[in-house]
Amino acid sequence: MPAPRPRTAAVGVCLAFVMAPLGGCGDKPAAAPSTPAAATSAADAGGTAALTAAAKKEGALNTIALPSDWANYGALIDGFEKKYGIKVTVESPEGTSQDEIDALKQHRGDGRAPDVIDVGGSFARSAAQQGLLAPYQVAQWKDIPGDQKDPHALWYNNYGGYVSIGCDAKRVKTCPATFADLRKPEYKGKIALNGDPTKAGAAFAGVYAAALANGGSFDDIQPGIDFFAELSRNGNLVPVESTPATIESGQTPISIDWDFLNLGYADEFRKKGADVDWRTAIPFDGSFAEYYANGVSKDAPHPAAARLWQEYLFSPEGQNTRLGAYARPVLMDAMAKDGTLDKAAAENLPTVEGTPAFPTEEQRQKAQETVNRNWAKDVQG
Repeated sequence: MPAPRPRTAAVGVCLAFVMAPLGGCGDKPAAAPSTPAAATSAADAGGTAALTAAAKKEGALNTIALPSDWANYGALIDGFEKKYGIKVTVESPEGTSQDEIDALKQHRGDGRAPDVIDVGGSFARSAAQQGLLAPYQVAQWKDIPGDQKDPHALWYNNYGGYVSIGCDAKRVKTCPATFADLRKPEYKGKIALNGDPTKAGAAFAGVYAAALANGGSFDDIQPGIDFFAELSRNGNLVPVESTPATIESGQTPISIDWDFLNLGYADEFRKKGADVDWRTAIPFDGSFAEYYANGVSKDAPHPAAARLWQEYLFSPEGQNTRLGAYARPVLMDAMAKDGTLDKAAAENLPTVEGTPAFPTEEQRQKAQETVNRNWAKDVQG
């Protein structure tokens, strides 16, 4: 994406040629700010103040699939509404990444489409390839690592975590710590994923992690599918989507999910006094980390609010709010360097070994296609 032209470009040229005849470039008017729907940065919209004013005038933001207990979205939405006076609507809070993409297409032009999306990596790339997203660079664009953003600014990762195994120690005598443990007969009827891996990024990541634990690689996710097919055959895997409600009821006493969700559930259960002793382990035999990506809808009903929402999520306030719920901000390293990181919250993150590696776009797309093709027939039978 070409960078916005500096507002002072025309002035600079004229200062270099002060002896030029009157009627030259000094008479050329400055470029007008882009409309919010066409703005590729806050500066392109006339500056942060102008973007904020336009967003407040719109007064609303459409979102989808943002549960309040997911990566601190409840606090983020409350903070955004309080700070800017913009009402945030959340459609289908428990929806999937695929539901978000479907909504972009189904509600295009009717005013009900999501203004923004928050999806797993493969789904962000799919939305970009389908021409559903608008380019937009947040103020912190340069600090987002190159492998965590689209070069054309159609999407950019915001927060992430590690695949983990959550377990209710009150219902499970010995909690599993690895994928290998999950094969044990004692876990029959106890293991669940957070969703369908053909539609949900958390479940897809669980399959990828299982592949790495069973001889697979970023280029070969099939061993992960085979692993869950085995768990399904031996009765260990239950066909129930894991949620706080299913955990508390005892339906899913073991859940393969993001560490930030499992850790957050433990806090939630303690606060409400639930009869759950929820513990979290990051399996060393299948260590897999991933980020979730944000993007602006190309046909956003509220284009200024959509862009202001991105600025808020990538601001120190937004990133530290993520960190408060154990989600690792994509700008964590940059914030540690400039002193804006919440150090106390950072110290609450679980310790992991090594530096995470990430699949390439081609590897991720290939893996998603394999899961889409084989999951139903191999695992669900």
